[in-house]
Amino acid sequence: MRNLLNSYRQQLTNYESVLAYSLLGIVGGVASGLVVLGFELAIGEVAWMWGVGDGGEDFEALPHWALFALPAGGATILGILYSLLKPGDRETGVVHVISRMHSHYGALPLRNALVQFVGGTFALATGQSGGREGPGVHLGGAVNSLLGQWLSLPNNSLRILIACGTAGGIAAAFNTPLAGVIFAMEVIIAEYTVVGFIPVMLAAVSAAAVSHFLSGGGALFSIPPLQLNSLLEIPYIILLGLCCGAAVAAFIRIIKLSARLSHWPVALRFALAGTFTGALALAVPQILGIGYDTLNLALHGELALNALLVIAGCKLIATAFTCGVGMPVGLIGPNLLIGACIGGALGMAGAMIQPELASDPTLYIVIGMGAAMGTVLNAPLAAILAVIELTGSISISMAAMLAIVTATLTNTGIFRQRSAHQTVLRQLKRLVPDDPLNQLLHRTDVNSTMDTRVVRVPIALQLDDLEPLLEFTPTWCLVGRQGEDLYLVQGRELLDWLSQQSIDGDAATDLTEADIRRWAIAPVPMQATLRQAMDAMRAGTAEAVCVYERSANTGKRILHGVVTRESIEKFSLARL
Repeated sequence: MRNLLNSYRQQLTNYESVLAYSLLGIVGGVASGLVVLGFELAIGEVAWMWGVGDGGEDFEALPHWALFALPAGGATILGILYSLLKPGDRETGVVHVISRMHSHYGALPLRNALVQFVGGTFALATGQSGGREGPGVHLGGAVNSLLGQWLSLPNNSLRILIACGTAGGIAAAFNTPLAGVIFAMEVIIAEYTVVGFIPVMLAAVSAAAVSHFLSGGGALFSIPPLQLNSLLEIPYIILLGLCCGAAVAAFIRIIKLSARLSHWPVALRFALAGTFTGALALAVPQILGIGYDTLNLALHGELALNALLVIAGCKLIATAFTCGVGMPVGLIGPNLLIGACIGGALGMAGAMIQPELASDPTLYIVIGMGAAMGTVLNAPLAAILAVIELTGSISISMAAMLAIVTATLTNTGIFRQRSAHQTVLRQLKRLVPDDPLNQLLHRTDVNSTMDTRVVRVPIALQLDDLEPLLEFTPTWCLVGRQGEDLYLVQGRELLDWLSQQSIDGDAATDLTEADIRRWAIAPVPMQATLRQAMDAMRAGTAEAVCVYERSANTGKRILHGVVTRESIEKFSLARL
């Protein structure tokens, strides 16, 4: 079994190993589907404890006093518990996943995943205005990353595992596998390759199958067949995109403003957000929780025009403030509701103004959902596919694409706002480079450029130490003293220098006296990527890295090879 696992690890070091990564995709999809379903079930069970039915959605049935007390009290308790955690352990959601993908090479910690599961469950069950998809993305990515770390898989495969987990999280939550695939490629790893697509597609299908088998797999929303009545509605579709883009721009702006409170104690920030949400809920109880029950009412035309506008405005403010202060909730679901309310209001207005031309208001609701989702994530492809999969109709794709593009351009071009997660990353001053060079280095294992022709030599060289040098003629010699590795020298240069020395059987030759170039070194694990090797060299002002593996029996480091900055540069130039 150990030999089989070692062989599998070796295959994963090659990014082109499609079959090996396909197996990874299936396992990752099943794992993410199970954890997301568990998260959704936990929300419903905890909410039921204080009388909230319908899977944790029916907050409107609560007594009037509880509409304020539940979110205010829940946020206060959650803030107190969060104050017991270290700041790094509080990080959750899509921003945490993207940040760790680059800064820690795909290693997502268990502690943050547990905080996301428990904290997200409690927050949504107590009516905090947020979504479950962001937590689902984190949990799906985390369970796969932890699985990869437990199996000691190479770090370049952790990126694909996380992408599989996030695609599975979206697919399981919405029953939209195509949208899950594009979301993972468009938002999480920001890269499109055939090798990357195949395992992620398998993961999305696997997660959707798990969801269908365990939860019935019904559609998240009941949407009738839709179509655009007339091309004369195109200006109105553009207006819908403008309105959704402006709303999302305001949403992101509120997140930025509320994030400035990060220096306040976390208990105070959470209590303030919960109190604010509770105060709004006294007038508009539909803003509590995720809001999918309200979204279904809108889709069936059971909300009046003024109700749609009020719900959209209050949901926007409450969710943006809740996310901005750092609560472990998502923003995809609330933005679907915000876009739906804006679309529904415009659809009703259009039907009043020109009833002979206007399409069913439900069409505008669905298009508004896609426009808001695509804009807040800066993921237009994922949004259009979500609209098509949710409606089961491709006939509205033209109108949906037009609205999504208009909304995205409004947010980025007119209001100069980035996507929500990019905005938070920028405020945290975390660089997430997605240029082709960094993408190549992240997905390439150190084995691709590692030189294994290296031997260890003591700094005090005896005559007996010459025999392996002369027989092997290594490319590199790692000079060490008393078990500590000091620096590298080239094997040929060392042998040339030794040939000029007189070495007898008793006296040791001190290599510190050798007038040859010494290469400063830094250590990296066997699972490292080329990006990790470059970062280690930069941090240690080194010119090369030594690739080690920890012995399971003795705990000592086993040297496998050497990677130099020059070899990485040659590799990159040959492939870009």
